Amino acid sequence: MRVWIDLTNSPHVLVMRPVIEVLREDGHDVKVTARDFAQTLQLLDRFGLEHTAIGRHRGERLADKAVGLASRSTALVRWARGVHAPRGVVPSQASSSRRRRGGRPFDIALGHGSNDVSVAARLLGIPCSTTFDYEWATVQHQVNCRLTQGVVVPDAIPPERLYKYGAKGKIHGYEGLKEEYYLADFDPDPVVLELLALDRTRPIVVVRTPPEVSLYHRFENDLFADVLTRLRAAAASDGVQSVVLPRTDAQRPQLRDVPGFTVPEQAIDAQSLIAYADLVISAGGTMNREAVALGTPVYTTFEGRLGAVDERLIAQGRLRKLTAADELKLAKRDSAGEADGGSRIRRDPRRLVDLLLSPLSS
Repeated sequence: MRVWIDLTNSPHVLVMRPVIEVLREDGHDVKVTARDFAQTLQLLDRFGLEHTAIGRHRGERLADKAVGLASRSTALVRWARGVHAPRGVVPSQASSSRRRRGGRPFDIALGHGSNDVSVAARLLGIPCSTTFDYEWATVQHQVNCRLTQGVVVPDAIPPERLYKYGAKGKIHGYEGLKEEYYLADFDPDPVVLELLALDRTRPIVVVRTPPEVSLYHRFENDLFADVLTRLRAAAASDGVQSVVLPRTDAQRPQLRDVPGFTVPEQAIDAQSLIAYADLVISAGGTMNREAVALGTPVYTTFEGRLGAVDERLIAQGRLRKLTAADELKLAKRDSAGEADGGSRIRRDPRRLVDLLLSPLSS
């Protein structure tokens, strides 16, 4: 089977990494395309995942996103039509194989909320599945849910929340967090602390900036500014070490020269950093849930509409919503980076693979 996976943002690499590995272990031919945005390409290189870079992020305005969707989807269609035959297959055999698939270059396409691959797959007549875990990205889901044949989401999301996007009859739910699947084989590596020159005897705080380029988060986050002020003061007075991970390159210069902040210039082993951290503070979602999955205390400063996954985690006390910067406890925790003693939930990523391939069995 020939599988096409498109990745448009760095967290999507993390989710799809075990999916790619499982599919390849099972003997399938997997091709990966990726958009040059944030640290997507760097992460693919770090994981050693072969890929083709196509397109870039066009900007945060709705008009810019529309232009980006049209241009990149067109580029993906051209790429897919011209994709080379698998190694060892002569052109005549490849042509015969395509005829058996009705002229399609792939048997199925997969994306993590990628509108680009959803559009391209529809134009090419390729069955497609999308996966995501935040249901209020309205513009995005109006496209990917309507055009795909499979919508794979956490079972925390009430299905009726997705019906308005055209997902009724396509929804496949999975238990727990996606992070519990893609971190199933993960154990922290202390090398990341050496690379960032961090002292394990002093508090380590990991901070992720707000997703300012996302359509569902379009306002100044004053609380997050207060958090940065508090951490800067704590660095001077108490030796607190804050590693700030900018979401975009445009944010990096604003943070690089702040005394007491460590701002990595390249993609790092963020999951190991989170495991060794004493506290995580993030305005987004993926890093918060990674902290939950790894047992690290975590606060969210997200000021948009909470999704069902975060609602459940907050109700369970596994995620805390920050309302004021002075609520933060900037101190060492006893178990940072230690063996989890079996307390972590590790889920089999093959479950995600089965759900993503569901359009082929319907």
